[in-house]
Amino acid sequence: MRYQVPQFIEFESKVIGPFSIRQFSYMLGGLGGTYLIYRFLGFFPGVILFTPLLALSFCLAFVTWNGRKFIDVLASAFSYVLGNKLYIWKKIDKPVTTEDADKTSVADAFVSPSLSQSKLKDLAWSLDVKENVLSTNKNEYQKDLTE
Repeated sequence: MRYQVPQFIEFESKVIGPFSIRQFSYMLGGLGGTYLIYRFLGFFPGVILFTPLLALSFCLAFVTWNGRKFIDVLASAFSYVLGNKLYIWKKIDKPVTTEDADKTSVADAFVSPSLSQSKLKDLAWSLDVKENVLSTNKNEYQKDLTE
């Protein structure tokens, strides 16, 4: 017996015109708050308050940051700012000896390895070959599963 698996579940369905219910509610809340501020304070004093309110409602409705909704980013930011933080630093004091003073510094003694152009090309080619072999084996494995 075959079952139909839902697809595209990470996308919200557009219910009210081109907007989802979440987007519509954020915009409606922002516009409602703007209207209330306008009615109580008037236009010119209200501009100071309802401009950030409209910007926040627009961001909540439409902005995503690294694939996350803006409300989730705001919640993470508030929990970080208001949450407890633990800073640990342990300084280890080493006694300085005359032998250490005679030695050259670690930065001076360290020599970074260098790759010649041919070794770099060989390395890049071998990585490409291994990646192609792995992807070929993976495709064959997927074909076996579908058959």
